[in-house]
Amino acid sequence: MSGPICRMLPDGPRLHLQHGPIDLIVEAFGATGEIELAYRQAWGRFRTVLPELVAELALLRRPVGEGHPGVTGPTAKRMFAACWRHRVQFITSMAAVAGAVADEVMAAMLAGRRLDKAYINNGGDIALHLLPGTRLDVGLIADVDRPALDAIAHIEAGWPVRGIATSGWRGRSFSLGIADAATVLAADAAAADAAATIVANAVDIDHPAVRRMRACDLDETSDLREHRVTVEVGPLPAAAVDEALARGAQVAETLCAEGMIFGAALALQGRIRTVGVPLAAIAAAA
Repeated sequence: MSGPICRMLPDGPRLHLQHGPIDLIVEAFGATGEIELAYRQAWGRFRTVLPELVAELALLRRPVGEGHPGVTGPTAKRMFAACWRHRVQFITSMAAVAGAVADEVMAAMLAGRRLDKAYINNGGDIALHLLPGTRLDVGLIADVDRPALDAIAHIEAGWPVRGIATSGWRGRSFSLGIADAATVLAADAAAADAAATIVANAVDIDHPAVRRMRACDLDETSDLREHRVTVEVGPLPAAAVDEALARGAQVAETLCAEGMIFGAALALQGRIRTVGVPLAAIAAAA
């Protein structure tokens, strides 16, 4: 595996950090000097993240609820903490890895710095920083195979949302459900990442158009082991789509009521259902 890479993107003052499977897009807003120092701090922390995670990978792949795995790294601790609240069902700390990495690098980037706002996008799982009076608009894409802007979330600084994450069977990780995308808003990216996994798993229905395989048959190192994951979803009748979305929405509503998330947008075969999100937050894209 090659070493970490750091480069500025040509389309603006955005930073690209990549190491193995971790691929971050970082953008900060504020005074030029503060941005430069913040980017330097982000790079300094990023270089150490993947080796730390690899050292504890076996522990992070254990199902949460089998006792504390004994992880010691700061990113690993973020992962475990985010997944611990969902331990009544099957989940491993890996469900929060992308969000936790974004949170960890964001914390390093902000240390001692004053930025108006910033985001770190780790493959669609996003950590946010917003000073009072600012906002960020985040685009929602339901089908990564045919990317198009389906909706926009307007995140205001006064909201408690500092993390957004998306999960689904079309994403880069395996899913137990059939959601094209389940996007969750939470207090940080790790919490959003773990909750998005749970909500996406709940968007589900048994139907001949849905094909599944054991995760271990697709990837012998998968933390999902012998759980059957979705590999194909053919066209579904409208009633089946509505039922699957309703199941996911019910789980999202419970997580909202328990204060674990602040909203969700669930997408399946052209239909989008929102939960807990103020109407002004999600606007159909033009």
